[in-house]
Amino acid sequence: MEKDSRELDARYYMPAFSRTIKIVRGAGSRVWDDRGQEYIDCVGGIAVCSTGHCHPKVVRAICDQAKQLIHCSNLYYVPNQAELAERLVEITGLAKVFFSNSGAEANEGAIKLARIRTGRKKFVAFTHGFHGRTCGSLAITHKPAIREPFEPLSPPCTFVDYGDLDALAEAVDGDTAGVFVESIQGEAGVLIPPDDFLQGIREICDDSGALMIVDEVQTGMGRTGRWFAFQHTGVTPDIVTIAKGLASGFPIGALVAREGLEFRKGEHGSTFAGGPVACAAGLATIGVIEEVLPDVSRKGELFMKGLALHTPRGRGLMIGISVGDRCSEVQQTCAENGVLVNCAADGNLRLIPPLVITDEEIETAVGVINAALG
Repeated sequence: MEKDSRELDARYYMPAFSRTIKIVRGAGSRVWDDRGQEYIDCVGGIAVCSTGHCHPKVVRAICDQAKQLIHCSNLYYVPNQAELAERLVEITGLAKVFFSNSGAEANEGAIKLARIRTGRKKFVAFTHGFHGRTCGSLAITHKPAIREPFEPLSPPCTFVDYGDLDALAEAVDGDTAGVFVESIQGEAGVLIPPDDFLQGIREICDDSGALMIVDEVQTGMGRTGRWFAFQHTGVTPDIVTIAKGLASGFPIGALVAREGLEFRKGEHGSTFAGGPVACAAGLATIGVIEEVLPDVSRKGELFMKGLALHTPRGRGLMIGISVGDRCSEVQQTCAENGVLVNCAADGNLRLIPPLVITDEEIETAVGVINAALG
């Protein structure tokens, strides 16, 4: 007799998540649960399933590589690793790559790289920012509810209001190794900064010798209509961190740094990071995103126009709507009517669907969301 996975989960898995739906299959922008209910997925694994669920080109790349070599230690040259690094250098405009297994690890790597190359110890980050849940990445994550229970944390970090360049200039000093910033704050509910914000950070970092570190874990890989959200501003960071949408759901992260900024032998390492299968998935994902990227902004506009009565904000296929205390209710109502959406912080509804979502799926999702919002 087949065991009930929900009962097994309740008995054996730590209750760190609140969940009710069991997803068992996905294709494109749609998923199905274990009861046969079909959904248009506007969560996308939280901005992970960039090319949709089980894109044939990504599946083929994973399977073909898995037949040849699943793991190879970084003591040796790893298949697909240098090729993926080359593509990331091309699309970021930076110089060198180091792979990780997640966005939090990419940010941990950026912390280490900034400290060892500048010789400085402290960081500055922003209110409502999110950079991960490992101890290092949590130290630069503002949200008190998830950070404070684990204090004291390292590295030392000062938080200033997102968008406040005057406060940033006061906070950055001669011991600041780097400034961490999200081009758009995703976990906070899709908060978009003033137009001159990233340029101002660049100037403050240039004046102080601190490194500008842009967390593109959620905003990267075509999500906002460009490969990376910082590319809308004309600013070039010192370090960019990437994960989520990089390999369509296969775990991988990366930090990409400018020329002259790199780890030297023995300064950093990882057993699994940049493995053959993950890098194969990443290469295939970039190929698919190249095909769909020109249409991302237009699709985002379809969402924005369809939801205009509710004052949405966003860029590309990254959209937030302030809902307040009703957010969980709206999320549940949408799910009951076949559309998955997500509540981010402070009662903000967040839409981050696969980049391959169709116009018809957008129209259907908009209708369900509007009805749920009333």
